[in-house]
Amino acid sequence: MDAVGRGWRAVAAMFALNGMFFGTWAARVPAVAEKYGLDPGALGLVLLAIGLGAIASFPFAGRWADQLGAAKVTLWLAASHLAAFWAVALAPGVWALVPALFYFGTMHGAMDVTMNAWAGEVEKRAGRPMMSVFHAIWSLGAGLGAATGWIAVRASLGIPLHFIAAGTLATLAALLIARGAWVSETHAHDGKSPVFAFPTGALLPVALVAMGSSVGEGGMADWGAIFLVTTTGAGEAAAALGYTAFSVAMVTVRFLGAGVVAALGPVKAARLAGLSAATGALTAVAFATYPAALAGFVMMGVGYALVIPLAFSRAANDPVVRPGRAIAAVATLGYGGILMGPPILGFVAHATSVRFAFVVIALLALMISALAGALRPPAKA
Repeated sequence: MDAVGRGWRAVAAMFALNGMFFGTWAARVPAVAEKYGLDPGALGLVLLAIGLGAIASFPFAGRWADQLGAAKVTLWLAASHLAAFWAVALAPGVWALVPALFYFGTMHGAMDVTMNAWAGEVEKRAGRPMMSVFHAIWSLGAGLGAATGWIAVRASLGIPLHFIAAGTLATLAALLIARGAWVSETHAHDGKSPVFAFPTGALLPVALVAMGSSVGEGGMADWGAIFLVTTTGAGEAAAALGYTAFSVAMVTVRFLGAGVVAALGPVKAARLAGLSAATGALTAVAFATYPAALAGFVMMGVGYALVIPLAFSRAANDPVVRPGRAIAAVATLGYGGILMGPPILGFVAHATSVRFAFVVIALLALMISALAGALRPPAKA
């Protein structure tokens, strides 16, 4: 296998692992809320720890990826992510759960930045689009993680045993596949760039487009199951399948992503994506039945599938900002939404209802369509 093939396989393993961690967590959020006695408002506050941890990690992860090499740092973070998952699994009370989730968010967010920078390197070396496929594999990992949640509920497995077993096995497999497969480029830090990576200039609307998608993804992960339980009356096992359906739709579209983007172009693809996600969210809200909600979740998965890959591809190819820092900057507003969105939606749900929180998701999806022009590839010098 050549260097690109080894790199592709290694990056795919890291995306699958990162998605698995997130999907496993997402499937058990209702069980976590029940275990610790959290109402929607309290759950929103607890989930805020994940978002704060992620946002704190983005600028440092981008700098480390540029200076030390994205591949090396990603492998370190994968191992540390497992330790964070153990901490969440074993938290004896809310007082321990909150810092454990902050640690979880830090590792998840940092790994997201570095593995996307690594994916950009492999994509550039290969000379063909790959980002949507890597994100498809992330969605596949998330769907498999959610499926383990359904299995755990059916088998009456507690959160600690479920998280520790699934997380450990997946991490060992991914590290065995990825170890030693790629040597990343490094870039010396010039000492002038600020530590905090906030998107500016042409990257700001790119980050807002990514945020519109990632808030929806995060909302589906942490509130999709709760929406099904509280709005449609579904049981916990049936509710766990909601995120699985969403993830399957994302996987399917992302695997087809290169062809879709080649046919439509990034701008038109993003505009149609925003409309699909908004329509799906409003379908779930308007009909409030289990079959309609599942259909809406599938439309949301179809809509969100290509937006984050398009945003990160645009960032990784920015003509001015280095890849690690550019991705970190877009992730601060963009991918941060997948972690900050759920607690914000929790506050909305507490003040109104979970159903109305999905109306907010639909409005943000429409923002994707409005700002899709920001994803147009930069002109070559």
